[in-house]
Amino acid sequence: MGRTLEWRGFAIVGVLLVGQSFVDFTPEGPWGSRSFSRGMLGLVGLSCLYLAWFRWAFDRKGLAPTIDLWTTPEETWRNVLVFGLGCLLFVKVTTWFELTGWLPEPSGMILTLIGCLIVLNALYVGLVTIGPLAPLTEEE
Repeated sequence: MGRTLEWRGFAIVGVLLVGQSFVDFTPEGPWGSRSFSRGMLGLVGLSCLYLAWFRWAFDRKGLAPTIDLWTTPEETWRNVLVFGLGCLLFVKVTTWFELTGWLPEPSGMILTLIGCLIVLNALYVGLVTIGPLAPLTEEE
């Protein structure tokens, strides 16, 4: 039970810090910019959400989702790819329908970066597990 509480704490802090970036409650800070303070707290919140996901998904501390941690990478890399493409599509849809005014200013750039990194990770896992970079077996 101790381990499940660890990811929940990160998740709660992450949601609160990302949520604050939608409102303007932050102080100016020593740099004299409220928007910079909001952005920094939002990035810390995204980091906490990532740590919560990692601990929930792999049941261990760490940062890099290496292939040996995946239970069935041959099957799940497609789900990861769809999620990454979904992030990129979300950014595109918010641009098409001019919803960017409802989101914090750098959210499109950050979501595009996250989506590209997820797509790159999924493609690498696919290439290494079932693609041309997969290790040869005895039968081949």
